[in-house]
Amino acid sequence: MLFGPDERPGVLCGAITVVHRRWRSQLAYPGRTYRTNVGRIVIDEVDQFDAQAITDADAVRAGKACAEGVLAALRGQPDWPVYRIGFHLAEDPDPRAELASRADMDPEELVDLRTRLARLDRVSSHGAWTRTTLEAIAAKPATRAADLAALLGRETVAFKSDVRKLKNLGLTYSLEVGYRLAPRGAAYLRWLA
Repeated sequence: MLFGPDERPGVLCGAITVVHRRWRSQLAYPGRTYRTNVGRIVIDEVDQFDAQAITDADAVRAGKACAEGVLAALRGQPDWPVYRIGFHLAEDPDPRAELASRADMDPEELVDLRTRLARLDRVSSHGAWTRTTLEAIAAKPATRAADLAALLGRETVAFKSDVRKLKNLGLTYSLEVGYRLAPRGAAYLRWLA
């Protein structure tokens, strides 16, 4: 889940504890932790309800002045259900962020990482992709995923799914638009060169 520029400050200071999203199907579940563009959040509750039932009190918890502000900010198809998601910031550090920030890998870690990436390449239905994807992100940081996918001759949704696999290994960061290499990803590419 991504937070918009108008939501981020309120989420970070704890003033926003609810967001409203229009999704084709439920994408967040109570008790789960999600990595977002403001850090990790823990989902407390998810309710599906009629968008017209959003109250001004709901709006204030979502950082809006009134219910109309919430309705105006909803994205997605008008016939999709609206979800109210209650959450709080996770208190423990994100292990993936700690991993991504480490550029000082010993030779054993580098070989292990190469083995993991080779496995991703091997099981892929479209052939080896990990190195070319890392190199494309290094060459064009903050480039739209659709543009990077086109550059590599890939379909956007599958490309984004693959980049998430790299992110889970601490190799990339997601930006508001596009991606950039994490220090760990840059160190791995230097080692390959």
